[in-house]
Amino acid sequence: MKFSDSHLSQTETLMSIREKVEAGERLSFEDGVRLYKSNDLSKLGQLAQLVRRRTNSNRVFYSVNLHLNHTNVCTLRCLFCAFARRPGEEGGYTFSTDEIQEKVRTAIEKWKINEVHIVGGHNPELGMDYYLEALRKIREVSPSIYIKALTAPEIDDLAQRSGLSYREILEQLKAAGLDGMPGGGAEIFAPVTRRKICADKIDAETWLEVHRIAHSLGLRTNATMLYGHIESDEDRVDHVLRLRALQDETHGFYSFIPLSYNAENTPMGKIGEAGGFLDLKVYAISRLLADNIPHIKAHWITTGLKLGQVALSFGIDDLGGTNLNEKIVHDAGSETPVDLKSEELEHLIRSAGYEPTLVDSSYQYLTSAS
Repeated sequence: MKFSDSHLSQTETLMSIREKVEAGERLSFEDGVRLYKSNDLSKLGQLAQLVRRRTNSNRVFYSVNLHLNHTNVCTLRCLFCAFARRPGEEGGYTFSTDEIQEKVRTAIEKWKINEVHIVGGHNPELGMDYYLEALRKIREVSPSIYIKALTAPEIDDLAQRSGLSYREILEQLKAAGLDGMPGGGAEIFAPVTRRKICADKIDAETWLEVHRIAHSLGLRTNATMLYGHIESDEDRVDHVLRLRALQDETHGFYSFIPLSYNAENTPMGKIGEAGGFLDLKVYAISRLLADNIPHIKAHWITTGLKLGQVALSFGIDDLGGTNLNEKIVHDAGSETPVDLKSEELEHLIRSAGYEPTLVDSSYQYLTSAS
């Protein structure tokens, strides 16, 4: 989808959009593209903060979570991925369900995590029995921990191999202990761009349908967007508006997480990695366009802690979790910490002038630091 800007100057454009934002009016596709054409970063941040403070006051949310990437064996060939190994390839690994249980037990005892985030490759050796057993074993360790697991492409992969419908798979996973789903696998919805970077992955309509079904079952989910590669401004706006349309229908998204492309060790290489300017622009515009999604999260492991802190002035109200043991982004070159302490996140939030609020992905307040 392409857009030709009008005769309006950038200043006039931002003034007209500000009037909409102040009135609580929904921004259009054209508005979104105009925002991306603007390089007045400070004004974009100010606009985003109007919405951010209206929605979440002075709170900034975080969790103490374990990233559990249970297998890197994958049949897909996504050009932006440095994590996956083909079946039989050197370096491939898979955790047993006992190992998963022990990693969660250790993380609870050592770090007092309140959430486990499980995503991995499309491993043809792992069926429904494996995932159901893994969830049950986590529940044996902790009946209350929030389990966020399996992206829409992983659900589709299970459906293709098991013969079960998306609904049947999600019902069984929920009964075994699943609380919600991560937003991975969305990448970029625009079909031409999507085919270029992840031709093997499910299309946008399928991704949205899996989340639609999850929402209908009471499973709340996140949504993501991978940016900073070959996508256009129009692609980014289109992506957010498709999510906004599904949220109008289901009200099932908790948060939207723009993910900056990390190029190191990936087949696609360094073709367009985002800088800090684009990172902040994406955060601000996402907050303005995704008016019905409660939270916009900065995945600080892709941008770094310092920029994550700055992002709190550009519409971000969630700095994510401690992300203990995260592998996918770090395999792509991220040098951010893998064992960040909650005290460090709280300090970053408080020193930026905000109120740290401990939650899990349900955004139920567990502790509110002052």
